[in-house]
Amino acid sequence: MTFVSFPSSKSLVMALSNSSWRLSQPSFFLVGIPGLEESQHWIALPLGVLYVLALIGNVTILFIIWTDPSLHQPMYLFLAMLATIDLVLASSTAPKALAVLLFHAHDIGYTVCLIQMFFIHAFSSMESGVLVAMALDRYVAICHPLHHSTILHPEVIGRIGVVVLVRGLLLLTPFPILLRRLVFCKSTIIGHAYCEHMAVVKLACSDTTVNRAYGLTVALLVVGVDVLLIGISYALILLAVLKVPGGEARLKAFSTCGSHVCVILIFYVPGMFSFLTHRFGKHVPHHIHVLLATLYLLVPPALNPLVYGIKTRQIRQRVLRIFYTKV
Repeated sequence: MTFVSFPSSKSLVMALSNSSWRLSQPSFFLVGIPGLEESQHWIALPLGVLYVLALIGNVTILFIIWTDPSLHQPMYLFLAMLATIDLVLASSTAPKALAVLLFHAHDIGYTVCLIQMFFIHAFSSMESGVLVAMALDRYVAICHPLHHSTILHPEVIGRIGVVVLVRGLLLLTPFPILLRRLVFCKSTIIGHAYCEHMAVVKLACSDTTVNRAYGLTVALLVVGVDVLLIGISYALILLAVLKVPGGEARLKAFSTCGSHVCVILIFYVPGMFSFLTHRFGKHVPHHIHVLLATLYLLVPPALNPLVYGIKTRQIRQRVLRIFYTKV
């Protein structure tokens, strides 16, 4: 447990009056799962399993897409982007969380904490952007099938990937910059398993209005705009499919969106639930907040490859071919 204290309030006033914009760079203390310290090693087991699944699944997806030229198509290129983001997202969270839960490695440096926080939030934003791009791909594939390859050619896909990357970096870069302006003169104990933005902001003893407002704005902007665009895409898809004669043709059109819809639900539902309980769920126990927030960063990376592996015939056949060859 680490505390940054000062002899008197007079010293604090003098330090601030001397334009000291930060009193120190504290080493934060990650509690893990508050209130469940005695059983944290058991909680680490499913989290470790999810992390291993995320690593194996996403590396497998990337390997299959990379080595099979027939899969160098828009949907699979977006899937490769999603797998890359999931690898970074899971690896930014799980190793330190597992170290805290299993080996009581609670301390984390100030700069390392800000870096982890930036990666987690930036790549969550990028994943949301890729899901929008995948919804666009499904819209073009169903509503404009004859022009799919000409509309979403590799150059356009590359530009979309750059836009998703730049948006995540630009929106989230102010997070660590604004945090470095804060003064930490009280407890530096983070009641979390990793460095989460609001958990760090709440520790500051200086004014955090700008940090809170910007964090809420980014969350609403990213999720609000992305969910709206996905909703518009699927509304147009639904209208197009309903015009298709024959139940079998409609079922086939809907099935092409099945895996993407599952991934959307896996990503947004836990995230929205975690966000709402964190902001408005005052009566929800804190350890529930932490568990939800941690699972939100590990469940999508672990399940996305399984969803696409099961629901996408080309990937499923390629995986079976690999295992069959090895056997």
